[in-house]
Amino acid sequence: MEALVNITDAIDGYMYTYFLVFLLIGTGIYFTIRTKGVQFRYIKEMFKVITEKKHVAGKKSVSSFQAMMVSTASRVGTGNIAGVATAIAFGGPGAVFWMWVMALINGASAFVESTLAQIWKVRSAEGEFRGGPAYYIQQALHSRTLGVIFAVSLILCFGLGFNGLQTYNMSSAVIHYVPNWTSTMGPMALGLLLAVVMAFVLFGGTHRISFLTSVIVPIMAIGYLIMAIVIAVMNAGALPEVFGMIFREAFNFSAIAGGFAGSMIVQGIKRGLFSNEAGMGSAPNAAASASVSHPVKQGLVQTLSVFIDTILICTCSAVIIMVFVSGNVDMTPWGGAAEGVALANMPLVQASMYNALGNFGIHFMTVAIFAFAFSSLIGNYFYAEANLKFISTNKTLLTVFRILCCVVVFFGAQSNLILAWNLADIFMGIQAIINIIVILILGKWAFKALDDYTAQKKQGLNPVFVADNFPDMPKTECWHETREELHDVASGIVFGGGEEDD
Repeated sequence: MEALVNITDAIDGYMYTYFLVFLLIGTGIYFTIRTKGVQFRYIKEMFKVITEKKHVAGKKSVSSFQAMMVSTASRVGTGNIAGVATAIAFGGPGAVFWMWVMALINGASAFVESTLAQIWKVRSAEGEFRGGPAYYIQQALHSRTLGVIFAVSLILCFGLGFNGLQTYNMSSAVIHYVPNWTSTMGPMALGLLLAVVMAFVLFGGTHRISFLTSVIVPIMAIGYLIMAIVIAVMNAGALPEVFGMIFREAFNFSAIAGGFAGSMIVQGIKRGLFSNEAGMGSAPNAAASASVSHPVKQGLVQTLSVFIDTILICTCSAVIIMVFVSGNVDMTPWGGAAEGVALANMPLVQASMYNALGNFGIHFMTVAIFAFAFSSLIGNYFYAEANLKFISTNKTLLTVFRILCCVVVFFGAQSNLILAWNLADIFMGIQAIINIIVILILGKWAFKALDDYTAQKKQGLNPVFVADNFPDMPKTECWHETREELHDVASGIVFGGGEEDD
């Protein structure tokens, strides 16, 4: 185990310190400039399009809101809680600032990748839409091989790395309740229970996944936000110092130079990418499933999801942790002080809640952790299954894969903190590198789609995308109807929450 931790540590450090950090920041800045700051210009529009009904009716089709909830289910996981705690513990308070930066500039990357996923989505015989990087790599770049490589990297990342980490985080949340938890049969029993529940959901199909996440995620996020606001109001006097510490440490360049690999910049970027997934090619798999009248609509919705994830929820976690960890935190219920690798994860957050609200805080956070993590398990599987179907639609293979995912959930509850994070970071990095290079090549089509959307909005229309208006665009199978044909197919509900086109 120790050797494996050391090997993954070395790979993880090299990948992010010397390559991925600069690739992520550079790509986000480039897309922000080329889209003229779409993530800022269209904030009002994001809230408008999210309320639209399904563009084309159908039992298997998914609304824009449901697609965002699936992607948010993956984004808003324990990374928003454990990820923030880990970033602060290892990178210092300044890491929170760099998480914000990543969300703001990579909102443009999220827009581009999700718009591309909509442009090159496909429709199955059952009527549901599928898509994502593997699909736009195959159709737009005409490379089935690279598409399969990306699909495999995503399956490893979400089916193995992320889901193993999510169940580990749930297991670590139980430390407070069971003395010597890791040395008991508890992690194994919890893993078995989670695997059984996961199997029930997985064999219920994609429609059940989108339904569950459209219910779980809003309740979970709103409850967590309310609790954070209550704690912030109760401790308003400490907030200036908390935010002051974040900004001071973010620009502590002597600390950065002293150890860049473990600095707040690298920690903020790694935990920010893990939290909001902007640019790594995961959310496009959910974005492609939405039935909308224009690809840009889902690109805007997915950008909003990035902001909800990092700017709102991660900030709430940071405030909760820093208000109490920066003072005298009582770690007695966890058997030690706040320092140490073992307490840099869920116990650190629970300890902060304990010092804020007593035992109620611990219980609330434990429930929140399980809700966040379970929604992530669902969202992660959604992405993995979509990419498995890209490789093969063999039903036996799908069944075996679902069983394997349940096995990963079982063993994840018994994992090691450093190993769990390292594996998640490495698989995430491989996937992100492939996707970023691809969207840099294909980004021009997202820019043209945005120009088309903007032009139609200026004419007072509710935008509809027609691929035939872009003769040089690589072939796409879902966007060749005229505005009138689209209106007829949708039987009057094409524009849902907006005005219908006559």
